Amino acid sequence: MAQPPRKPSQRKPASRKPAPRRAPRPEGLPSREQVIEFIQGSETPAGKREIAKAFGLKGQEKIALKKLLKDMAEEGLIDGKKTAYHRMGGVPKVTVLRIVDVDDGELVAEPDNWAPDDGAKPPRLIVVEGRRDKKSKGMPALKRGDRVLARTEETDGGWRAFPMKKLPARTEGMMGVIELDGSGKPWLAPVDKRVRNSVPVADIGQAEAGILVLAEQAGKSPRSGVKVVEVYGDPLAPRSFSLIAIAKFGIPHIFPEAAIEEAELAARLPLSEDKREDLRHIPILAIDPADARDHDDAIWAQPDPDNPGAWQAIVAIADVSHYVRPGGALDREARKRGNSVYFPDRVVPMLPEVLSADVCSLKQGQDRAAMACHMRISAEGKVTSWRFTRAIVRLTHNIAYEDAQVQIDSGEASDELKHLWEAWKALAAARAARDPLELEIPERRVVLDEKGRIADIAVRERLDAHRVVEDFMIAANVAAAKALEAKTAPVVYRIHEPPSREKIIALRDYLGTMGRKLALGQIITPTLFNRFLKDVSDEAERALLMEAVLRSQTQAYYGPTNAGHFGLALASYAHFTSPIRRYSDLLVHRALVDAYGLEQPKPKSDLPETSGLAERDRKDLQQISDAISTTERRAMEAERDTIDRYVASFLAQHVGKAFQTRITGVQGFGFFATIQDLGGDGLVPVSTLGREYFRHDEAAQALIGEQSGTRYEVGQRLELKLAEANPLTGALKFEVPDAEGDPIEPRGNREGPRKKSGFTQGKRGRPGNIRHQGKRRK
Repeated sequence: MAQPPRKPSQRKPASRKPAPRRAPRPEGLPSREQVIEFIQGSETPAGKREIAKAFGLKGQEKIALKKLLKDMAEEGLIDGKKTAYHRMGGVPKVTVLRIVDVDDGELVAEPDNWAPDDGAKPPRLIVVEGRRDKKSKGMPALKRGDRVLARTEETDGGWRAFPMKKLPARTEGMMGVIELDGSGKPWLAPVDKRVRNSVPVADIGQAEAGILVLAEQAGKSPRSGVKVVEVYGDPLAPRSFSLIAIAKFGIPHIFPEAAIEEAELAARLPLSEDKREDLRHIPILAIDPADARDHDDAIWAQPDPDNPGAWQAIVAIADVSHYVRPGGALDREARKRGNSVYFPDRVVPMLPEVLSADVCSLKQGQDRAAMACHMRISAEGKVTSWRFTRAIVRLTHNIAYEDAQVQIDSGEASDELKHLWEAWKALAAARAARDPLELEIPERRVVLDEKGRIADIAVRERLDAHRVVEDFMIAANVAAAKALEAKTAPVVYRIHEPPSREKIIALRDYLGTMGRKLALGQIITPTLFNRFLKDVSDEAERALLMEAVLRSQTQAYYGPTNAGHFGLALASYAHFTSPIRRYSDLLVHRALVDAYGLEQPKPKSDLPETSGLAERDRKDLQQISDAISTTERRAMEAERDTIDRYVASFLAQHVGKAFQTRITGVQGFGFFATIQDLGGDGLVPVSTLGREYFRHDEAAQALIGEQSGTRYEVGQRLELKLAEANPLTGALKFEVPDAEGDPIEPRGNREGPRKKSGFTQGKRGRPGNIRHQGKRRK
């Protein structure tokens, strides 16, 4: 989490109080001018110690120097850091920088922790890797997000940075709730369930007990505690859960003024009706979630008059590249975000709302700029041809998935909807022949009331309407990838590689515990996994196999080198259909604009001229792909983390109640289970499983009772009692209803009494921490 800038109200401007009378300067103490001159000329970070050493200060002179530096900081002559002062408005000759961007193949850095009182923008420095300092010999290659100690130099062409040393990742801010112990001492109880211990608070600032805050280390030593840098308020307020995730994962959520200004300027760009294909007479419609705020895609289909049984189709996608030009402030911010992040109570968009929720969004009855993918679909569902144009569309309807399904099921659908369903049946047949990986992964949906409180948590129903849109989008994504390949143009592929040999071996060993075989000599395809799932009639066993197959899969990512999409059983695949919310799709649009010479109007404004792929992007597609893959994973973790908190908050009123659950993971210290049809993963510590000792069988992913043979294994369904639910961390704890007493360990394997899990009372009356105890001793 990036450190937030200090609020102006937390600083005391020098103008608010009269300048203090200066006491006679002790002999040997440097003047203000001498301090600034030394700081500017220092080849190393100049802190209080370095300044004192340079001027030969000792004893009381060091105390006087400390006061002098404090006065100079309040007067705005130097910054307020104690470890490496520098003159305000400048860049130290040696300082810590963070790589923030790539510009024409060159790394761009900014000073780390830049937070001036006047709100000035941080200087941008070009990192000169070819002329590294001697100390940097052997330093690994740098990438976006890295921190380096660098020597800086101001030239006529701007600032340059020469890396000296790559630094470890900075300890990010910590979110937590202020708690007071028995003596009134404040502690920070973390809201991250992976952090088990409370931390002493050295500087509580304006915070109070029970308040959600953001804190950072107060000093270099962990023993120095933390200081509060921002106060958020009630941790259980309806909108706090997403705020926690935004801060915890460092998700950019405030647009810079320059990006907003550029977005408002772009929103006024006219559409060239004489150069764009006019599709306003085509009854295109969009099918989206009922609560959707941005509409990326719309679809249309009709029977092909020249080929009985075949179909003509158009997938119209918001033409974001017309508005977001490469190289501008808006483009830099979109790339930094990588994608929109969706929480139950808010959306953190990739683009400012004037574009994402208005001008770019395809809305019923309004003229919109679109990138149109024209396709011909054979009777067998194969896309036989495609072409891409820049167009103007006017949607006839924006329909919710549920409403479209009701119209189809009732037989009262319009011809446009009926044609879409019929064309989809052909696409669905081709999909079945391709046999992509079919895994049933339920999606949780948090329903909030008008006050932002949880009204319900349910599993999102999977309708044919979802499959219709999904299959049309997949067809357009494949067409985009192949169209770019045909022009040997750069492509940002969506890649899903086959499972690694190590994961296949682990899967084979697991299947062996269930009496099933997996031969390693055969080619691994999605069909192999689908066959496992289809041949199992017992639901419990099928759930076990589903979990095992899911764990064996690799994570999808973006990249410029094609490796296919294993899960979809496709040789070439790119994301094209959601440029409002994914930067990857915007890059694909720009590549299509260039490859096919699509209309690129020059704006009569300060916006960049081209709407195609910038030269720097062509050179750095690998680095850009890595960055947006990272932001995608960040968004997924933040969304899941927030849902966990909502679920825990919803379940907090049901502690002690029994739920039907399914085991999702097994470790030596216990097993994890999730509530069926609701979600919410919780731990069952092995210490709560009764007096019997349980052995962890790693290959079988099971805990097995040594006396009774009782098994707890992945995929198993069983009733568990909810023992704890913590909304602040999203952590749940379950217990087996009929288990009693502590587990008995084998002779010679005991190491004293086990600690019980739950809220524990620490030393000196510290607030309790949620601890998962009961690990099996090895």
